[in-house]
Amino acid sequence: MALVAIMLWYIVIGVLAAIGTTTITRSQFSPRVEQVFFALLLIPVAGMYLTFIGYFGESWALGPELYAIAVFVVLALLGLRLPAALILGYALHGAWDLVHEVSTRMGSAAAGARQFSDIPLAYGAFCAAYDWLVAGYFVTRRSARRP
Repeated sequence: MALVAIMLWYIVIGVLAAIGTTTITRSQFSPRVEQVFFALLLIPVAGMYLTFIGYFGESWALGPELYAIAVFVVLALLGLRLPAALILGYALHGAWDLVHEVSTRMGSAAAGARQFSDIPLAYGAFCAAYDWLVAGYFVTRRSARRP
């Protein structure tokens, strides 16, 4: 029951963070600059997994994480010009976060079977909520970015 409460709390925090970020960027940036901001934000967000590898000492997970980070960097760079790549990048990153969350919570019982790095409790839930709301926001803002 406590885990469910923590997960829900972090989902709410992710939703509020996404609302706050999109509200501020929408009011302060032009649609084009806002797109660049979120594209460049995707790179360090994906890179956070390197921090977790270092913190939890799971060097065995470096290979798969680097491949995933490379995919997100490519999508972010494409997202500088193509909003669809940015939408795809945030949507896939949210899914990647949930895979880590489930792998971490389920993997503690069978540590040898895990294929992904550990993450802090509820980080995946928070990040998935944030990522998916940002992706949804960019879907709704597509008309504002058209010339």
